Amino acid sequence: MTIITDPRCTEYRAAGHPEKPMRVSRTTDLLRTQKALTLGWTEPGAVTDEQLLRAHSAGHLERLTVAQAFDADTPFFPGIADHARRSVGGAIRAVELARAGDQPFCLLRPPGHHATRHHAMGFCYLSSMAIAALEAKASGARQIAVLDFDVHHGNGTEDILAGVPGVAFASVHQHPCYPGTGAVDVAGNCFNFPLPGGTPRDQWRATLTRAIERLQSTKPDLLGVSAGFDAYVEDPLAQGTLEKEDFHWLGQQMRDFGVPVFSILEGGYSLDLPELVLHYLLGLAGK
Repeated sequence: MTIITDPRCTEYRAAGHPEKPMRVSRTTDLLRTQKALTLGWTEPGAVTDEQLLRAHSAGHLERLTVAQAFDADTPFFPGIADHARRSVGGAIRAVELARAGDQPFCLLRPPGHHATRHHAMGFCYLSSMAIAALEAKASGARQIAVLDFDVHHGNGTEDILAGVPGVAFASVHQHPCYPGTGAVDVAGNCFNFPLPGGTPRDQWRATLTRAIERLQSTKPDLLGVSAGFDAYVEDPLAQGTLEKEDFHWLGQQMRDFGVPVFSILEGGYSLDLPELVLHYLLGLAGK
């Protein structure tokens, strides 16, 4: 199992913003010192404009260099385009490792699943998972499944992958909640499983199982996981009910899916994030 990370992703911050550098730094510290898993470490690879332009408009890539906030949740930072490119590079590297028999986890920021084809939003600047899925398609994958278990709907991933042949997307998320989308299925290949805030965890698990089964029915040869840990009961940004052991269970489900799997960090804003990631990885490793 390989962790893909880069210390440069902790170099930007905004006072009071929940998407903090310590999300990655504290998780990295725990993963480097834990004894339960044998982990490899690598950095993201380079990303080309051609890869980005499969998912985003040229105007969006240009906008990432303009020193002006994108919205109230998504500030501009000097070098944010480079940070976002590294997140994409990590996701693409994760595809390569998964195909080689690894179970990679991409531990980078910024997250990506709210970035649409034309807009940065929701702490996200480039849609790492969507770009990785399109790269996998371009490099020979027959059918790709993407599961997003972040508590917020992966609207950006959906915006980019909707209607793309050979790709199926499923999102299990709180609704109503930011960003307000994800109430219905879209374009025949994007399947949404909305849940009210406070839904009991056994029902949340049952819904995750339905989403996983829906993706399995597409018979994919590769699985990408947008691993957001903010459906955790102690997370400050939503009203999820999952406990630490539920993320271990999710890792087990991904392991048992039966195809190569890669995971990338999306949300998760509690102080317990490092432990939640470790529980997920332990499940993924069958421990």
